[in-house]
Amino acid sequence: MVRVLADTTTPASPVGGEPLPRRDAERIAGVLKALADPNRLRLISLIQSTEGGEACVCELTEPLGLSQPTISHHLRILTEAGLVERDKRGVWAYFRIVPETLNAVADLLTPPKRRGRRRS
Repeated sequence: MVRVLADTTTPASPVGGEPLPRRDAERIAGVLKALADPNRLRLISLIQSTEGGEACVCELTEPLGLSQPTISHHLRILTEAGLVERDKRGVWAYFRIVPETLNAVADLLTPPKRRGRRRS
C-alpha cells in the first residue's frame, strides 16, 4: 500500500456529482480500506485523544488489549495510507494523526453543498 492521498491534486469526490476516475477511486479505496478495521479506527481515536496528539506504541497496547506486534502491524497500515506519521525515539515509535488526510477523506465523502456547513 502507498500513501494514497499524498499527491497535491485533490481527487474527485464520489459524491461530487461527477464520475469518479479509476485512479482516484483506487487512491480513495486504499485510505478507506485502512480505516475499515475496528482496531485501526480505535487507534486513530486513541492517538487523537492523547495529550499532545501523539502516542507511543507502548501506550496503545493496553487500551486495545492487543499485542505490541499486532498494534505495530495496524499502525504500519495507517502510516502507509498517510493517516498517521511515525517518529522513532530510541526503541519506541511515536505516532500522530495527519489531519490533512483525515480532512481530505471527510471532504471526499461530504456532498459539495454540505461542505461549507461541516464543523472544523
